[in-house]
Amino acid sequence: MLVNMRKMLEGAKAGGYGVGFFNAVNVEMARSIIETAEALRAPVIMGTAEVLLPYTPLERVAEYLIPMAEKAAVPVAVHYDHGLTFDKCMEALKLGFTSIMYDCSTAPYEENLRGVAEMVRVCRAMNATVEGELGHVGDNEGAGRLANPSDYYTDPDVAADFVRRTGVDALAVAVGNAHGDYKFPPKLDFERITAITRATGTPLVLHGGSGLSDDDFRQAVQRGVCKVNIFTDLDKAGRAGVEAGLRQGAGTLMQLIPYEIEAMKAVVRNKIELFGSVGRA
Repeated sequence: MLVNMRKMLEGAKAGGYGVGFFNAVNVEMARSIIETAEALRAPVIMGTAEVLLPYTPLERVAEYLIPMAEKAAVPVAVHYDHGLTFDKCMEALKLGFTSIMYDCSTAPYEENLRGVAEMVRVCRAMNATVEGELGHVGDNEGAGRLANPSDYYTDPDVAADFVRRTGVDALAVAVGNAHGDYKFPPKLDFERITAITRATGTPLVLHGGSGLSDDDFRQAVQRGVCKVNIFTDLDKAGRAGVEAGLRQGAGTLMQLIPYEIEAMKAVVRNKIELFGSVGRA
């Protein structure tokens, strides 16, 4: 069933588990996510991000994600991640997305706050949820890489002010995490996660989940992370599935699809089990 993230993350916060968010830039990814969530009776979040739109346009993504979520036997939120412009976020809402991340994290604090507060006002009227980001989660490579990531970590006291003044449903935090492939093992600031949870009382979001250790995930969830974003692991699994299919003699795109889906399902299953959301639907 198609839902927003509010009750889903409230349940995760109360129950001490996490819900996985998986980007789905094609139907095979969406099938892998929903079919695994249904098999495990787990709530799940799927969607896309603005940076991924060159690969699959937003309208095309909505055409398969929304109907698939509506028909699912478990709660599925359809989330537009890292929306960088107000207009694109509005387009996602009009297409049927039930949750928006309006990422103003690189803007000055008051500008970030005003932008996210306005997005919350709009989304409340449309029964959609809003995720904001405070601090800044950089990239492991490319233009988004930060020279001194700790300079951009989320401050618990500022987070409390941000949540109070915006009314966000979820807060993405910078605590040593980064997008993409980690070149070196990351060191998450678990004490900071605990402090932010205590200061805000709001479900926290961990971006850059691919590549973290199982213990990293468990500790982060125990300390207040309720939503964990996964894409790189899923994307790489899909490629590995295709490569396995080719090695085993699959000769057409159609014949490669089952290999791709099964490889991605294994990743989704692993993460859902790790986050503790099995049977929570």
